[in-house]
Amino acid sequence: MSFESLLFHKTYLHPTSKEWVVFVHGAGGSSSIWFKQLKAYKAHFNLLLVDLRGHGKSNQLLRELIANRYTFKAVTLDILKVLDHLKIHSAHFVGMSLGTIIVRNIAELAHSRVKTMVLGGAVTRLDARSQFLVKLGNMCKHIVPYMWLYSLFAYIVMPQRAQKESRHLFIREAKKLCQKEFKRWFMLTSEVNPLMRYFKERELPIPTLYLMGDKDYMFIRPVKEMVAVHRQSQLREIEDCGHVCNVERPDEFNRYSIDFIQQHSL
Repeated sequence: MSFESLLFHKTYLHPTSKEWVVFVHGAGGSSSIWFKQLKAYKAHFNLLLVDLRGHGKSNQLLRELIANRYTFKAVTLDILKVLDHLKIHSAHFVGMSLGTIIVRNIAELAHSRVKTMVLGGAVTRLDARSQFLVKLGNMCKHIVPYMWLYSLFAYIVMPQRAQKESRHLFIREAKKLCQKEFKRWFMLTSEVNPLMRYFKERELPIPTLYLMGDKDYMFIRPVKEMVAVHRQSQLREIEDCGHVCNVERPDEFNRYSIDFIQQHSL
């Protein structure tokens, strides 16, 4: 496989640590959303940041990846190819928003390669409100400019004044997507609930930390339900915080997640 067929990725090497942490952003974002994590994490681990297909600097990615419809499996395999290329056998994974589903799917497809999972602003189910938004988006996606839709979703998922920075960050990154790319990712939402029902029924023996803002009103309740039935999972709620907790409350996010990873490192 040629180097050009890989997702855009960036590594930060630690002088002594053998532990790798892989960061997976959500739909509409890019690896730039982790800018408040880099300094804290670089002090302890080797880091790998990827831009998912169609996002950030992977937005010109190869004709071979261009399809009418994406699947979570295909998007997940993109990341595993980067790990293979870099000869990273196993790592700790940190995901945000829709990226948490991709991290969980990496664990499903390549269980031995995932040491721990840190799932921030995790999407474990689309509730009735979310499903209504998705249906509305599906009805309008061919006639309404995608940035209108994305901005609407950003305001609904991140409505508070304190979430302004997160909202603007994601809207800015989403502007780098083309309309076709947005539609491909938007279509993935139809896979969320069936996939997450399967994941809820099938717990993997991988230590998992959910980091959720206590004001992440669309997604925190389903996470509590997931943690209640999974022995390997724990939930940390971050006070006065919304969906994108790594941006809104980076100090708490970094402290909780790094401590968790260190507890499960060699």
